[in-house]
This record gives sequence, structure tokens and C-alpha cells, in this order.
Amino acid sequence: MVDATRETALVSEVGPRDGLQMAAGRMATADKLAWIDALAAAGLREIEVGAFGPAKALPMMADIEAVVAHALAIPGLTVAALAPNLKGGERALAAGVHKITLPVSVSRSHSTANVNKPPEAAVAELAALRRLCDARPEGARPAIEGGLSTAFGCTIEGAVAEDAVVRLAAMLAEAGADAMGLADTAGMAHPRQVARLVARVSAEVGPLLDGVHLHNANGLGLANACAAFEAGVRTFDASLAGLGGCPFAPGPSGNIATEDLVHLFDLMGVETGVDLEKLLAARDVLARALPGEPLHGAVAALPPKLRAVSGRAA
Repeated sequence: MVDATRETALVSEVGPRDGLQMAAGRMATADKLAWIDALAAAGLREIEVGAFGPAKALPMMADIEAVVAHALAIPGLTVAALAPNLKGGERALAAGVHKITLPVSVSRSHSTANVNKPPEAAVAELAALRRLCDARPEGARPAIEGGLSTAFGCTIEGAVAEDAVVRLAAMLAEAGADAMGLADTAGMAHPRQVARLVARVSAEVGPLLDGVHLHNANGLGLANACAAFEAGVRTFDASLAGLGGCPFAPGPSGNIATEDLVHLFDLMGVETGVDLEKLLAARDVLARALPGEPLHGAVAALPPKLRAVSGRAA
């Protein structure tokens, strides 16, 4: 149960989507459902359960409708999914997800590689999805999030201009996004850059900027999460055991490990509602479902006495 007297953060688990899209093995549907159940049992309140992309491009997501149907039956869980385009968004709408994320790359080269269209066309597809959602009955309209990919740098183009990030954020707001997040797709960010860009985008779009999606290529993922939190961000994507990355950016890096992020927030006295020991048990479910897949993260190697240290006593 979340303590209302403490600072809070929402940890959004993206492993079933971002993690599995980069895994060497294919996870069976039954194992996905068991993994999602274990993640929810640990107290995670939002899980990105997959992507509505072409089965040819994303064969590991071919069972997405069945996975969504199962997740929707879990009480209190926000069921999120990624849609790379309008067609995927239409499928996500039909499946009944609570939140749809459309990626909009700031880097034009990454945008072409990732969704085969320039950033402006991706924004136009989000606007079209907004119109489809608005035509639905109230109570049946999922939240639409614009994910600003490569916001902190691109392994194809290199540096990404902050002005371009702010411009696209304004376009997403105009297109009707309910929320947006800044993604360090290439794992190139550093804390001062994160704090500065969060401040600039927030000044442009206000509370519509509510999340970050951070990778850990340079080893600064948790430091960047701290910088984002201090700058006012309260929603953080993470992937159990640090699985994941972007297949359309050279040298993809894994995500922040969910268990490490939860432990960090525990130490800081920030309430997430997530039980760390139950989260580590979900890691065991993942290990059994993907034997041989490298699992990352520091907290899993700590003795229980050290994992128990928390900011609650501060």
C-alpha cells in the first residue's frame, strides 16, 4: 500500500515489450502470462505487455491480443502497449488496452529505421489515433502517450538538438497526446542533460511531460533517473533484469533494471508500492522462461540484509 505521506513514483514495467523484443529466445505465451502475473503480484501498477506491430517484424509479439486479454483481468493494473503506427493503434484500441504509446523519434534517421517515416508523419498518426479515441464512448478511451525517442542522442546521427525535442513535444501536445515521455534510446544521456531537457520540455508542455525511458549503456541509468526525479518526473520505465533495447539503433543497450530502480527509490524514501523481494521472485520466473538469457542488475546479487536497507527509517 502506498504511503500518502511520502514522495511517490510510478515504476512502469516494460520488460514484456522492450525486454522481449531483444531477447535471443522466444517466450511462450503461458510463460508471458505467468511473468506478468508475478510482476503484478509484486505491486507494479502499470505494465507494458507488448507491441501491436507486424508479426513479420515482431514475431515475439504475435500473441499480443491474448496477452492483453489476460492482463486486463488483473485488478488494478494499467495495461499499456506500444503501437508503432496508426494500424497498430487501431489494434490496441480494439484489444481494450488502457494506454497506447506511439514512438516519435527526434532523430530523422532513427525515425526512418524504426517506423519508416519522418517524425512529423509519426505525429500525424498520433493525431489520427486521437480522433479515433475521441469517437469512442467516454470510459472506453485509452490514454495516448507520445514517446520522444532519441531525445538525448542518437547512435546514427550523434547529438540531438534540444530545440528539436522541444519542437516535437509541442507538436505532440497540439496533436492531442495525453502524456509524453523522454526516451534515452541510445543510452547516451548524463544527469545534467536530463535535468536540463526535462526543464525545457516541461516549460513548453507543462504536466504533459510525465515520464522518462532510460537506457544504461553508459552506466548512468540510475543517476539519470535521480536527475529526472529531482526535476519533477514521477513516471519511470524500467525492465526486469535490465532486458531490452532498440533493435533499430546500432549498439542497443539494456534498460534500467526494475529491481535496481525500486531499490534506489526505497533508499531515497520514495514510495513505489512495489515489494522488492516479490519483484526478485518475478525475476526467477523470467529466468526459467528464458533459459540462458543474460540477466543484469546489481540488487539481485546483494545479500538480503543489504537489500532491506531503506529510506523509511530516515
